[in-house]
Amino acid sequence: MVSIKDIAADVGVTAATVSNALNGKGRVSEKLVGRIKARAEELGYRPSSAAIALKSGRSNILGLVMPDLTNPLFPHLAQTLSMAAEDRNLAILIADSRRSATEQQQAMQRLVSRGIDGLIIVPQRGTSPAPVSVPMAIINAASDPQNTVSSDHRGGGVIIAQHIFELGHRHVALLGEDPVSEVQRDRITGMQSVLDGRTELKIQWGDAGLAALPQIVKDGATAILTTSDMLALKVRSLLMEMGLNVPEDVSLTGFDDTTFGRLMYPPLTTISQDAKTIAEKAVAFLASQIDERCKRLAAKKDTPPLAAPPEPGQTIPMHLVARDSTSRPKKPSQQET
Repeated sequence: MVSIKDIAADVGVTAATVSNALNGKGRVSEKLVGRIKARAEELGYRPSSAAIALKSGRSNILGLVMPDLTNPLFPHLAQTLSMAAEDRNLAILIADSRRSATEQQQAMQRLVSRGIDGLIIVPQRGTSPAPVSVPMAIINAASDPQNTVSSDHRGGGVIIAQHIFELGHRHVALLGEDPVSEVQRDRITGMQSVLDGRTELKIQWGDAGLAALPQIVKDGATAILTTSDMLALKVRSLLMEMGLNVPEDVSLTGFDDTTFGRLMYPPLTTISQDAKTIAEKAVAFLASQIDERCKRLAAKKDTPPLAAPPEPGQTIPMHLVARDSTSRPKKPSQQET
């Protein structure tokens, strides 16, 4: 790798002269500047990222902490965030907190120690990441006070429940994985706002809720709404064990529009997130915070406190993806009008 010293020795000047010429500083004649730049180009000189960071006060690298990269939703979001960062000439270092609140905080600190300019976090369920020494953007749910930008999870719940109601289902079960999750609570709240008082409604959570579903179906439930595609796959297996067909016997819905839902038979009716817009807004917010921080540091002022998002609780609409796992019930409820 060619260094400034190599160029200096080749041209016959000092390393300081080469540095000044390449950076537009000091008193170097235009003729010599041209000669040095031309020779640097011929030799293939490229300034190191460490040197750029030292001079500019920034690394142009963001950190990203994801809750569980084995969940197919999160690699897709990580890829979309990476593309949004690349559009701004930024790189991303990714850490997986592996469903651990302790590992989440440790991952954040590891990334900060590597000199990142800012941090994007998709937090573990029910956690509130502690502030660090760089700007942060949090992608979670509108009900999280720290949220920077997220999908409108409650609105998505409203959409999927309205779809089921309009098909004629009046005996419905809702299944969430964990009530600690702000995202899942928002989704269930949205579903409940449509169906409560208009249907015979059962709300279940976790493994106990999954185990309760056979009896709920035997008692007449014609539709099961879940808070994720992965959870819907578990329900699909359970219904198969019961000898029931989807959607002929029970309509089934998911959330997040993952590859697994699209490959399921029948293909899963679900709610899709606008990951591209979420990623763009999260990276744009973080970039603006980093710019402001660098300006203040350059002016030798104290580093500013982490600013609140420009639109606290900002949410991005979700939309229905209707596939073959939902249909009108075989025997419309007497409640239907």
